[in-house]
Parts: sequence; structure tokens; C-alpha cells
Amino acid sequence: MLVIMMIAIYCRGKHQTKKGEPCADCKALEAYALKRTLACPFMITKTFCSACKRHCYSKEKQKEIREVMRFAGPRMLFVNPRAAIAHIRIMIKVKGERGHVS
Repeated sequence: MLVIMMIAIYCRGKHQTKKGEPCADCKALEAYALKRTLACPFMITKTFCSACKRHCYSKEKQKEIREVMRFAGPRMLFVNPRAAIAHIRIMIKVKGERGHVS
């Protein structure tokens, strides 16, 4: 799952943890993200939470995930370029459909 990969990148970079050993806070965020993803009624038709019309994360968790995405997003190009490019293409398409791309 992309969000788990991004949390791992964030934790290694921000908390200086070893690869594959996230800190307690990042483990909790991973568990929260996984729980929300598994409970999502829209997961069949969407690819990423950011492409969803209804956000199910609490405001606090949205803020945490946003920080993770800002840090890990650019680094994804080096860790998993295919996933990063696929994500960018989908976000451009979604934003274009919503009229957010000029």
C-alpha cells in the first residue's frame, strides 16, 4: 500500500529509524491508515484517498498524513518511481475532472 510506503520513508527521514522499523507514532499512523482504508466503502472505485470526495480521516490525522505526503512524495520518485508516476497521473486526471487544473 502506497501510504504505508510513504510513512516508512517519512519515519526514516524525520525520525532517523532503521529501514523497516517505524517508531511508535508512525506505527500508530500506519494502523490508522490501514483501518480507514479497509473500512472505506469507496475503495473499489478509487485509487487514492486524495482522489476521494469524502475524507474519512480525523482532522488531526489529515494533518499528519499531509505532512507525511509532503515529505515522502518527492522521495517516492527514488524509492518507487512507477508508483509515484502513477499517483501523479491519477491526481492530474482527478483534479482536471474537478476543474482544478488550469
